[in-house]
Amino acid sequence: MAFNARLSPRLIVSDPDGASAFYQQVLSAEEVFRAPGDDGRPTVVDHRIGDWSFRVSPAVAAWGWTSPEDLGGSPVLMEIEVDDPDAVGARMTAHGAEVVVPIENRPYGKRSGRLRDPFGHLWIITGELR
Repeated sequence: MAFNARLSPRLIVSDPDGASAFYQQVLSAEEVFRAPGDDGRPTVVDHRIGDWSFRVSPAVAAWGWTSPEDLGGSPVLMEIEVDDPDAVGARMTAHGAEVVVPIENRPYGKRSGRLRDPFGHLWIITGELR
């Protein structure tokens, strides 16, 4: 069965404003939409990188939205393919990300590594071999 659909991951974080700023600084994400809640914090911030989009929202227990920090980690890997994985990895670590697996040439023909952003989400940063 074919149908039109669009899938947009939503990253649940403790600090949506901080996460939004982080993703804008390190991934050149463009903020395209923000919905403020009653308390002034955003309930959702929509970002775009090229044709790809993702959202950031706060952890809200009453909604069942828990962050990786609440759960002791994240079982989900976000993978982004970029022209220069080393530069993106360096920007991420300069802004508080932790290297989990160093960015290196891999035997499967990619240059990639894994980082945990300051909000607990895991990212595979990948690109062409050098």
